[in-house]
Amino acid sequence: MEYYLLKHRPNLKNAEVQLEASKSESNRALIINALSGNKSVLYNLSNARDTQTMLRLLKSDDEVLDVLDAGTTMRFLTAYSIFGDKPILLTGTERMQQRPIKILVDALKKIGAKIKYKGEEGYPPHKVKPLQEQKSETVKIQGDVSSQYISALLMIAPSLPQGLNIHLKGKIGSRPYIQMTLDMMKLFGVKATWTNNTIEIPKQDYKEYPYVVESDWSGASYWYSFVALADEAKLKLLGLRQKSLQGDIAIVRIMNQLGVMSTFEDDGVVLQKIPHSKSFEFDFTDCPDLAQTVAVVCGIKGIHCRMTGLESLKIKETDRIKALKKELKKFKVKLKEVEPGVWEIKSKFEPTKEVIEVETYEDHRMAMAFAPISTHQSIKILDPSVVNKSYPSFWEHVEMVRDE
Repeated sequence: MEYYLLKHRPNLKNAEVQLEASKSESNRALIINALSGNKSVLYNLSNARDTQTMLRLLKSDDEVLDVLDAGTTMRFLTAYSIFGDKPILLTGTERMQQRPIKILVDALKKIGAKIKYKGEEGYPPHKVKPLQEQKSETVKIQGDVSSQYISALLMIAPSLPQGLNIHLKGKIGSRPYIQMTLDMMKLFGVKATWTNNTIEIPKQDYKEYPYVVESDWSGASYWYSFVALADEAKLKLLGLRQKSLQGDIAIVRIMNQLGVMSTFEDDGVVLQKIPHSKSFEFDFTDCPDLAQTVAVVCGIKGIHCRMTGLESLKIKETDRIKALKKELKKFKVKLKEVEPGVWEIKSKFEPTKEVIEVETYEDHRMAMAFAPISTHQSIKILDPSVVNKSYPSFWEHVEMVRDE
């Protein structure tokens, strides 16, 4: 199998990193613009494979749309396709066909869409027919499974003949991602109200808006990890805003406890090392994509860590909890569920001269979360090209900042 060897280098150069643009913002902007008839100019779209796949498929006239392994693209296009002029079959990789879509499909069917599974019930591939009639202006959807289902419904809501009221059932997960969708829709002229667990969006038109995509805070998290784990480090991450629409800006306050101070400047943020806390507790419900990064940092630094809000990790690119447990164990770090929904990190990590191989499970975040361990010892990252999903230039940037 292809691998990337990261030899032990404890220090980072004093460097600037031009991060990739946010694929979360890019993918939302592309759907919103498509729903408006492509009136707007979008700047700084992400080079991530997920976004490039979205861009390609939105331009396609094919009746079969293959999203590859792009979960966001699958969910957003499923909802968007009800406005097409012909039936569309949505499919993807083997793993994508194991990732559930039923909650979103059921909501779309309630609205009036006709969608048929071509394989296992509740999973892609599925065929979406053009919407003939809106049968309901109200849907109920579970709030804590995937915010992408909710965002997909939000973005199509103003284009529906009767608009849409979305009632979120139970606990709401990844709330900042839902808010990001609403904030972006507002920039494009759409008004919505969110009261308690109900979001109301009347029928209305998207307006023209020149949108500039911010750099990716999820991608920034791996550089916070590098700085936290390095002996000496000072990095500047370009293109990040202190007032961001992205929920993963939470990494700023998380890493302030784990040994990294953030100083915002006009063109980005400067990361510097500071003392870290001996213990750390955090609810990742609103920012689950940061959990792998934090687990690795705490495990390697020996910080006692208590984590909640990890429920959605099991339906990501891989079962991330299972993958984390297996790979952390190689470094004598234990991830254990001490009570339902509560996970703790306990560490006996000591660097070795052995080169430890890290499996990535077709998951970009596994590769990038474990790469900073190379500040403590040599490692091999298997299937390193998985980073292309969200951060194609990651390995190039890693080599640029690691000190000889």
